[in-house]
Amino acid sequence: MSPDRISRRVNAVPPSGIRRFFDIAATMPDVISLGVGEPDFITPADIRAAGQRSVDQTTAYTSNSGLKELRVALAAHLNARYGADYDAENELLMTVGVSEAMLGAALAVLNPGDEVLVPEPCFVAYPACVTFADAVPVYVPTSVADGFQVSAAALEAAITPRTRAILIGYPNNPTGAVMSRERMLEVAAVAERHDLLVISDEIYDRLVYGVEHVCFAALPGMRERTILLGGFSKAYAMTGWRLGWLAAPADITAAVRKVHQYAIMSAPTMSQYAGLEALRFGEPSVREMCAEYDRRRKVIVGGLNSIGLPTFEPQGAFYAFPSVAHLGLSSDQFCDRLLMEEQVAVVPGDAFGPSGAGHVRACYATSMDKIEEALERIERFVRRVS
Repeated sequence: MSPDRISRRVNAVPPSGIRRFFDIAATMPDVISLGVGEPDFITPADIRAAGQRSVDQTTAYTSNSGLKELRVALAAHLNARYGADYDAENELLMTVGVSEAMLGAALAVLNPGDEVLVPEPCFVAYPACVTFADAVPVYVPTSVADGFQVSAAALEAAITPRTRAILIGYPNNPTGAVMSRERMLEVAAVAERHDLLVISDEIYDRLVYGVEHVCFAALPGMRERTILLGGFSKAYAMTGWRLGWLAAPADITAAVRKVHQYAIMSAPTMSQYAGLEALRFGEPSVREMCAEYDRRRKVIVGGLNSIGLPTFEPQGAFYAFPSVAHLGLSSDQFCDRLLMEEQVAVVPGDAFGPSGAGHVRACYATSMDKIEEALERIERFVRRVS
C-alpha cells in the first residue's frame, strides 16, 4: 500500500507532550505525577447521585444540542455570573468536553489556509484543532516579563490578510496566567479593528485566586464575534464525565451543531443530568475545592522558589510554571531525568509552544502530602544538577 496513506494534516500534528510523560509515569512504581491536569477530588456526591439516578430513568440520547433544562440553566448561569446573554435554544450546545467543542468550532468557521493567532504557551490541543481544520496556527509569544498575557501589539504584528481568528485560553494552561480586564479590552479592540473571530476557552473560569475572571464574550461588542467554550471538568471535578459546552451567535452555533450532529449523537445523557445538578446546587463545592487549590498553590509556588526554580505566580487554573533554564538542561532533559531519578512527573514547557522552552509545568491538583513529597524530591534533584 501507499506509504503516504496517513493524511498530511494528521502527520503535521506531533503526539501530545503531556500524554507521553503520563504514559511513562503510569508504568513506574512510586511516581508522584504533577503531569496531567486533573482534579484529585471525586465529583461531589450530589452531582454523582444525579447522574446515577438518571441511569435508572433513561439511557436514551438527549437532543443533539443537549438537554433543554441544562441549556436553560447554563444560560442563566452565564447571565448571572458574567452578564453574557445567550438564547438557550439557538446559541448553546452541549459537547463531549471542551476539546470536541473546539474542534467543532474550528471545522465550522475556518477555511483551508486561514490563519489563527494562538498566544502561547497554550494548551496542546489549540494548534492541533486549527491544523485539523486545514488552517494555520500562528504562534504569538508571551513571557514571564508580561505575566504571560498577550499584548495587542504582539497580535497586531502577527496579523496578515489571511488572519481569520484569535484563539485564547485564560486562565491559562500551562502558566496559570489570568488576563486583566485592560488586556482583554485591548484584544477586543484588535479583533474589532480587523474583523476577527475570537475563540475563547474559559474552562478554568471558576479557578481564580484573588483576581477577577473576565468573560470575553461579555466585553462590549464582543458577543457577536466570540465563540465561548467552557465545561464542567475542572470546577466540578467532572473530568471523566466528558461534558463541555459552546456558546456563540446563532449562525455559528448552527454551523458547529452541524459538525456535532454528524460526529456525536449527543453528549452523555447521565453526564448532562449531573451537569444540571452541578449548575443548580454545586456552588459550595466549587468554592471549597477552589480554596484548597489556592492553599496548594501557595505551597508549591513558595516551595519551587525556595528550591531555586524561579516560578511565576499563577493566579488561575492549577498549574505552576517554574523556569529550569539556569540549570543547563533543556525542559525535556529536566523532565526525563527528574522522572527517572526521583520519580516525579512534570511536563516540558515547550510542549505548550516555543515560549515554554526553559520551563516545566507542574500541576498542583493533587494532595498536599504528594506536593510536599514532590518538592523534597525536586530539591534533591536540583541540588545534584546545579
